Amino acid sequence: MTDSSATSRFLSALRWQDAAAALAPLLLALLVAALVLGLAGHNPLEVYRLLAVESFGGQKRIAATLAAATPLMLTGLATAVAFRAGVFNVGVEGCVFVGGLAAAYVGFAWAGLPGVVLLPAAIITSVVIGALWMLVPGLLKARLDVDEVVTTLMLNFIAISLTAYLVNGPLLAPGSANSATPMIDAAARLPKLLPPSTLNAGFLIALALLLLYAWWGSRTALGFETRMAGLNARFATASGIDVPMLVIKMMMLSGAIGGLAGGIHALGAVGRFVAGFSPGYGFTGIAVALLGRGSALGIFLAAVLFGALTTSGATIQLFSDVPIEIVNILQGMVMIFAVARFGWIFGKRRAAR
Repeated sequence: MTDSSATSRFLSALRWQDAAAALAPLLLALLVAALVLGLAGHNPLEVYRLLAVESFGGQKRIAATLAAATPLMLTGLATAVAFRAGVFNVGVEGCVFVGGLAAAYVGFAWAGLPGVVLLPAAIITSVVIGALWMLVPGLLKARLDVDEVVTTLMLNFIAISLTAYLVNGPLLAPGSANSATPMIDAAARLPKLLPPSTLNAGFLIALALLLLYAWWGSRTALGFETRMAGLNARFATASGIDVPMLVIKMMMLSGAIGGLAGGIHALGAVGRFVAGFSPGYGFTGIAVALLGRGSALGIFLAAVLFGALTTSGATIQLFSDVPIEIVNILQGMVMIFAVARFGWIFGKRRAAR
């Protein structure tokens, strides 16, 4: 047997191991949820069949699933970018809020501008605000070695509270009894792909970024450097890589993508910024990144999975006596198993540094 064939077999086995490790959290969650359903007096197979039909049974349902998956594709990517550099960023949720409010503000405050100016301006503003939101924790981590988990987590509370103040105060829509900004101008709305569904051009943007991420990670010097820094920061430093500057760059890139997720959600699905703007997209993005093993394809599939659970969970109660809490339990267990797997890897990496 030649060396090349042995190497090929090894890489093939490694890919199968990666695939099995990615599927394990989902399979374990399905098994445990089946036990819960059985104890509650429900047929697990029938419930899972109903979930599949409500998620993918027809064009409208597929469009709804992909629309729900769009922000998760972006928040999962934002999380994966930081993870790749060895930074545990849990502040993407805050970036979604500030980016969404920034995009909505541009969309209604600059109403009257042509769409070719207004829409890109709103999107770019959400990206810039998201990136700047992650600048401070990036600097603290890179220069003072302040734990990024603490700083980014605290920034989530600040972002949510700050946007709530603005949307209930100076940015509240005139005459509105709800905590919401004015509707954005029609020229700032992302075009719908399959009307009347909420699936819009934001899905194509997210898909394009995932493809760009796959190319960047395997074909560019910066992608190689971030991978090396994430695996072993000391070795990367000894190799001449400026790891602190790399951490700052990746934190800001993570924030930019998180801000974009908020901007697309405001400009595409919601049409304004409202209190409770994100139902936890940033936190779910952590599970998406972990379940997808940080790969572009894995993130896409994991986002579609959580999008399917979201859309099917909203309608399953209409056609059965299965409570929505069962779907929430399934989502939670997928997250738990994915995080448990990541905890082992993250601990191993920390010990190697």
